[in-house]
Amino acid sequence: MEWLTSPELWVAFFTLTALEIVLGIDNIIMISILVSRMPKAMQPRTRLFGLALAMITRIMLLLSITWVMRLTADLFEVFGQGISGRDLILFFGGLFLLWKSAQEIYHGMEGEEEGGDEPSGKGGNFLYTIVQIAIIDIVFSLDSVITAVGMVSHVPVMIAAIIVAVLVMMLASGTISRFIDQHPSLKMLALSFLLVVGTVLIAEAFDVHVPKGYVYFAMAFSLAVEAINIKMRTSIAKKRSQDA
Repeated sequence: MEWLTSPELWVAFFTLTALEIVLGIDNIIMISILVSRMPKAMQPRTRLFGLALAMITRIMLLLSITWVMRLTADLFEVFGQGISGRDLILFFGGLFLLWKSAQEIYHGMEGEEEGGDEPSGKGGNFLYTIVQIAIIDIVFSLDSVITAVGMVSHVPVMIAAIIVAVLVMMLASGTISRFIDQHPSLKMLALSFLLVVGTVLIAEAFDVHVPKGYVYFAMAFSLAVEAINIKMRTSIAKKRSQDA
């Protein structure tokens, strides 16, 4: 139990927890968007189930850390470019993210009703959404776990950080989902950034490193501008209702 009195491990724990939450932002946004196309009554349960699945996925990857690190070894070459298991997961995961984001943007622009492209029946909706969430979880968890391994060598500390981060995301997921649903322009902004994230994943599959700090800064700046726009529209609507 000496780790309880180790300042280094506590610093690593809090740093890794914060990192897991930041890296999980795009994950929770995608889960919220996928779940939004389900019947209202099923959304909270599916959202929590999806986040629990994300936690289990990350913990399982940590416990099979030797296999995860082997994913960085080249399997074959294409035009002199080494391709590893990690590259394949990032490439196809990026393609899936591009396809799903573009599909959701199309539905939003066409004004289609929620659940229009889902399999019929509650069970079909649930399973269809969970399969998509599982794919997203694997893609987003892979880099998160590799980053965690590079920061901390104690697996229990990494597992504890993942559990705390997912619990925080579970608490915030309902608020984030409702906020996205109430503001269509914000949903489009989130989907646009998921397109960017998908492109970055594909680029990293070919060893073209794009600093995620730039992506997250652009996301934070755009969200701040959109928050000002939302506040302005709300104030104008409130003033007009008072004048009427």
